Formats: sequence, C-alpha cells, structure tokens
Amino acid sequence: MNILSAVGSFGSLTLLSRILGYFRDILIAIFIGTSSLADAFFVAFRLPNTFRRLFAEGTFNAAFIPIYTKLSIKNQSENFTNSVFNFLLVALLLITIIAEIFMGGFIYLISPGFIKDPEKFKLATDLSRVTFPFLLFVSLSSFFSAILNSKGKFAVAAAAPIVLNIFLIFSIFYAKFFNESFVKNMSLAVFFAGLIQMLILIFYCRKYYIPKINLIIKFTYQIRLFFKKLLPSIFSSGVMQINILIGTIIASFQSSAVSYLYYADRIYQLPLALSGIAIGTVVLPVLSKTIISDNKEKVFFIQNRSIELSVFLSAPAAVGIIVGAEEIISCLFGYGSFNKDSVLNTANALIIFGFGLPAFSLLKLYSNFYFARGDTKFPFKVSLFTVLSNILISIIFFKKYGFLSIAAGTTISCWFAIFIYKFNLKVDNFHTSDRIFVERFAKIFVCSLIMGSLLYYQFFFFQDYFMTKDLIKVLYLLFIVGNSIIVYFIMAVLFKAFSIKDFKLKNYK
Repeated sequence: MNILSAVGSFGSLTLLSRILGYFRDILIAIFIGTSSLADAFFVAFRLPNTFRRLFAEGTFNAAFIPIYTKLSIKNQSENFTNSVFNFLLVALLLITIIAEIFMGGFIYLISPGFIKDPEKFKLATDLSRVTFPFLLFVSLSSFFSAILNSKGKFAVAAAAPIVLNIFLIFSIFYAKFFNESFVKNMSLAVFFAGLIQMLILIFYCRKYYIPKINLIIKFTYQIRLFFKKLLPSIFSSGVMQINILIGTIIASFQSSAVSYLYYADRIYQLPLALSGIAIGTVVLPVLSKTIISDNKEKVFFIQNRSIELSVFLSAPAAVGIIVGAEEIISCLFGYGSFNKDSVLNTANALIIFGFGLPAFSLLKLYSNFYFARGDTKFPFKVSLFTVLSNILISIIFFKKYGFLSIAAGTTISCWFAIFIYKFNLKVDNFHTSDRIFVERFAKIFVCSLIMGSLLYYQFFFFQDYFMTKDLIKVLYLLFIVGNSIIVYFIMAVLFKAFSIKDFKLKNYK
C-alpha cells in the first residue's frame, strides 16, 4: 500500500469538501455576515456538525477498526458488525427523539448567552430541531465509512461529506432567488444532506456489509470491548471538536463572537484536512495490521513517516496563516455584510489558531498510536486534561480578551497534550524518533521560515491591493500563496526534507 497515495486520495477529497464549505461560508458571510441570524444558524449547525466531526474524523474508527480488523482476519466479523449497527441505530434514534423534545434545554446548555435575546434563542431552537437528525444519519455513515476504511477504501468515505456542502450552497441560492429565509433553507439542507450521504455509503459498502435490522443484540466479548472503548475514544479523538463546542458556549456571551470563531475555524480546517485528518485516518488501519504482525521496527517506521508528513504539511500552513491572516480573511470573507471589524476580529482569532495548527494535526496521530494498540484509556486522560485546561484558560481571560481567550485556550491546551503524548510514548516504548525524522524536521523548519519570509514580503509589497472590496484581491492572494508554496516545495527537494519512496509499504495488504 502507498500511504502517500491513500493520504492524497482521502485528503484531496476532504480538501474539496472543505473548499466547497469555504464557498458556502462566503455566501453566508455575504448574505448574513456576523448577525444574530448567523449566530443562531451556526449554533444550530454546530451541534450536529460537532458530532459529524467527532464520528467522521477518527472517533468511531479508533474504537471499531482495531477490533474489526482482528475479527476480519479470522472471518468472524459478521456478528460483531451486525450488533454494533443495531445498537447504534436504537441508541441514536432515542437520542434524537429526546433532543427534539427538549431542544430548548440543549440550546441553553450550549449557548446560555442567547437567553438574553429571546428571538435569537427561539430561532436557534427551531433551527436545531430541523438539523439535529443529521446526527443520526452522519453517525451511521461513519459506521459504514469505518468498514470501507478498514478495507483500504478511503475515497467514498472522504467524498461523502461533499454532499452536505453542495446541498447548503444550493439552499442559499434557492433562498436568494425565491426571497426565502436563508437560515431555514440551510437547516433543511443539513437534514436532507445527511440522509443522502448515509444512503450513498450504504450502497458502496454493500460488498462488505448489508445492514440487517435486529433489535435483539448479543453482547459478546467483542461488543462489550467495543463500547467500552467507544466513549473514551469519542472524548479522545474529538478533543478538538469538544474544545470548539466549549468555545461556542463561552463565546455566546459576546455579540458576534460565535461567528468570528466559526469563520476562523473554517480557514485552519482546510490544511488540517490534509495534515491531520487524512493522515490519521489512513494510518490507523495500517498501524493496526502492522501491530498485529508484531513488527516493531515497521511500526516505528510508519509512525515516524506519518509524523514527518504531518509536520511537512502543517508547518508551512501555520506560517502562512500567521503571516497573512488579515489578508486571507479579507479575501475570502470580506464582502457584503462582513465588514472591516469582522475581518480584523476573525483574523486575530485565526492567528492564534495558526500557532496551534501543528499541534491540532499531531493530536490526530499521537492518539492513533494508542488506538491502534486498542488503548483508549490513556488518550481519554490526556483529552480530559486538554479540555479542562482549555476551559480554565478561556474563562480566566475571557473578561479581558473576549473571544480571543477561547482561541488561545484551544491552542495552548493542545500543545500541552502534544508534550504529554510525546513523553508517554517514549516511556511506554510505543514510539521513538529516528535519525531521519530529526534531520528532516530541522530542514522542514528552515524551509517554512524561508517561505514565511517570502509571504511577508509579498503581502507587504501588495498591501494596497488588499484594501479594496473587489474580488480582484483573491487573484493576488492566489498568486502570492501559490508561488510561496512552489518555493517551499523546491526548497524541500533541494534540502531533501521529504522522500516519497518512504511511504510505499510493499508488504501491507
């Protein structure tokens, strides 16, 4: 198996989904900006979307794939798969029904600041009732995605989320053309996109598994083990999403803060799709099979190369975000209702997130090094510490720095987690950095600084062109970012900071 090819396939489709999501957010920024309507929709969308990211970006895989892989090798996976599917179906239906009945309470919990504005609170509640079933659809979609991923099929699972953004974009144009409510149409789009996405994955998974509804679930040892690992893995793999959800709760006490953080989140999620999510998703099943074969040397090699690839992609992205945050936000969102203050506030949050991007990426990998060994307890403890640190930093500094304290809390707490993982992986003898990685890490650092210097110079030289509200500035942004990326890759080749051949695992099936 060629890991780089699999990461490229999965990552490019995930990146396409994020780009469409960005286009969707441009339309939202133009038509509703950072208004109370935007805040209400983002809260309604945040709840099911948080669970989408929780399940789709590693959580379900972490608990499911190691067990499923072992049973598949022995041709004993059918009963396990059926039981997991039926339990999820029943549990998610109950959660959805309860949430629909008590949605007002849910909104109060995640956005208590909205209670001061009854209209915004009611709108967020009504919209959430429409969007919440997305949780049911996307969670079951993740179940089918995990089966496909364990078989080395990553493309369909990565492409499925594109459906959501296509539906949302269509709903915005539909609302504009027929002069209807943007937020209500977008909420309906979320519901139907989730349903279609699930049906697509069921279709492509039929070769490996066809759903069989049976409410009598046999709790075998493997089933008990799976659910024992699932809850810790939800918390562990989803630490970033939990931090974002906590940030939404705290930000609801400041006008427009939810929107500022949402737009900033959309930008750094673009490179994270490749540098963290794609690599983590592809490496988990590879590591699980390699660990079963008890080849420690190969395990360490895969770990080092995956970390190397993550740093190679996230380091220059972080530098680019930090150097050009204001220009990026201005070009991508600074139109229509998205005014100058919105640009500045969102850019400030983005800069702080930029410092955390390498940590966000590595978190996906370091937790997988434990998940692949069937250990979800330690990642759970690290994640608990991370979330508590984030809450503490956000609340302590919120009064003085407002929503910026939330971005800082997320970034600082994730770096804490990285240092904890690094130390314990060494102690547990689960990972050791080889000489190749140390050398390439230094070279990647130098290449990123050179690229950053070039970016800074060009943004300074073309600064007058970014003052306009015309779309022409997007071309300048593409030109500057494009040539800087080319320079980075040229420097990486010259310094030998990267090797493609290291990612071809010929013995992996």
